[in-house]
Amino acid sequence: MASVTYIDDSHAEVIDPPKNEEMLDLDVTELVGEHIQHSPKPNVTSYGNVRELLECPVCLSAMYPPIHQCSNGHTLCSGCKPRVHNRCPTCRHELGNIRCLALEKVAASLELPCKYQNFGCLGIYPYYCKLKHESQCQYRPYTCPYAGSECTVAGDIPYLVNHLKDDHKVDMHNGSTFNHRYVKSNPHEVENATWMLTVFSCFGQYFCLHFEAFQLGMAPVYIAFLRFMGDDAEAKNYSYSLEVGGSGRKMTWQGVPRSIRDSHRKVRDSYDGLIIQRNMALFFSGGDRKELKLRVTGRIWKEQ
Repeated sequence: MASVTYIDDSHAEVIDPPKNEEMLDLDVTELVGEHIQHSPKPNVTSYGNVRELLECPVCLSAMYPPIHQCSNGHTLCSGCKPRVHNRCPTCRHELGNIRCLALEKVAASLELPCKYQNFGCLGIYPYYCKLKHESQCQYRPYTCPYAGSECTVAGDIPYLVNHLKDDHKVDMHNGSTFNHRYVKSNPHEVENATWMLTVFSCFGQYFCLHFEAFQLGMAPVYIAFLRFMGDDAEAKNYSYSLEVGGSGRKMTWQGVPRSIRDSHRKVRDSYDGLIIQRNMALFFSGGDRKELKLRVTGRIWKEQ
């Protein structure tokens, strides 16, 4: 979530630009942008032209207090002020410590739709609350859970399921139980890469089973864990178990699937899954311990 830095400008010079009556009488329906559809709400005022004024000319992000300006009235956000070395990026005049209080007050009067409106959010929020809402909005898109590449695709769950199947060629399975075998001819090579991602459809939901090798300190290990394709609150309605074994021994793990809101790396680095040391994995594999042959079984269930 973006953060706002507040600077003590108690001794700063403040230039309050003259009020423009025409700006206050703007037709609010034309100023939000052509691609936003409003949810019905009476007396909601939105200003597209004012939103342009609230866009920082350096980073192009929305500006939040303190909004700085030069003596000619050009504005920029507090985060970009140090980046321009106290020079106005528009006219190159020195910035000083001038606050644009008028623009801050105009921003405080705005109410705008959530940027995830096209994903289903119908809320209207005050300008200064909109950013916080959007960082937690339940309709914000999910990022692709595939860990084998730095995939930047984002969307809702049905879109991501098709993306995983069509673009990443991920195996799709129906059912709440699984029995997978992982084979590697040279288990002494441990790469920080995902070996396999499998998607399971059950209980009207989708789950991602990850299995990979990585370094835990100086020790090479294998980890298997489950992620839920949805929000964390929904993920807590489900549990899963994993089991691996061989030669009359077995290891089991039981846990709650993590939401794909948490990145694959975050889940892996928190060790929230079935972790198998390499020596133990080779013992389970049997034979001369020169080839990894692990069979991981498990099931998913819904808590009552």
